[in-house]
Amino acid sequence: MNWRAVQTIYRHEMARFWRTLWESLASPALSTVLYFVVFGAAIGSRIETVGGVSYGAFIVPGLIMLTVLQQSVANASFGIFAPKFNNTIYEVLAAPMSFIEIVLGYVGAAAVKSMIIAAVILLTSYLFVDIRIAHPVWMLAFLVLTAVSFSLLGFLLGIWAKDWQQVQIIPMMVITPLVFLGGAFYSADMLPPFWEGVARLNPVLYLISGFRWSFFDIADVPVGVSLIAVSLFLALGMAAVWFIFRTGWRLRQ
Repeated sequence: MNWRAVQTIYRHEMARFWRTLWESLASPALSTVLYFVVFGAAIGSRIETVGGVSYGAFIVPGLIMLTVLQQSVANASFGIFAPKFNNTIYEVLAAPMSFIEIVLGYVGAAAVKSMIIAAVILLTSYLFVDIRIAHPVWMLAFLVLTAVSFSLLGFLLGIWAKDWQQVQIIPMMVITPLVFLGGAFYSADMLPPFWEGVARLNPVLYLISGFRWSFFDIADVPVGVSLIAVSLFLALGMAAVWFIFRTGWRLRQ
């Protein structure tokens, strides 16, 4: 394993994050405040508790997952699409690096960025609600697995996209709606039977449910199922990346 190559890509990607640190951290913090004002004050005044947890605290894991999914996809897709757009991707492909080292550099940086932002959201949440983390190790495990999985998805999106519009359309038209319909701000048990069944077809529900369980010991689906879902998503992403680098699809065209 050429760790120097991985480190070079990682540092290059993280340098862009540190250059825009204020914008990168201030935006999610401000969004968190607005979510608490809108959902916590407006809806929370009508829904006091969900599963024995105050509504303001209940939405925190959903807020974190919403941002992690969006940021992971956005950072990873931009990281690989920019060199494609500038025709500098061939320098990376020609370097003495395996596809594993390339993916580790880009995906690792995107995942770390999203987890830093997740920490900012969690710290901001303490200003509004009292939060306890029942299973901190599992919370970190779900966070890392989700960040890496969706960074892989963003990496695949950046390879697939032919222009900047395609880079932006999946997070905007697919990821965000799935999160809002995946129980980020409510429990699936609160829905009518038909819509509860529809919600359980949403893969994001299993990610949010497992992550929320690590906080409050409550879940819409069994925790084991959530863990299997995120692990399967990660495995599919890795298989897709292996296929792309083996065939050169959208990389050597």
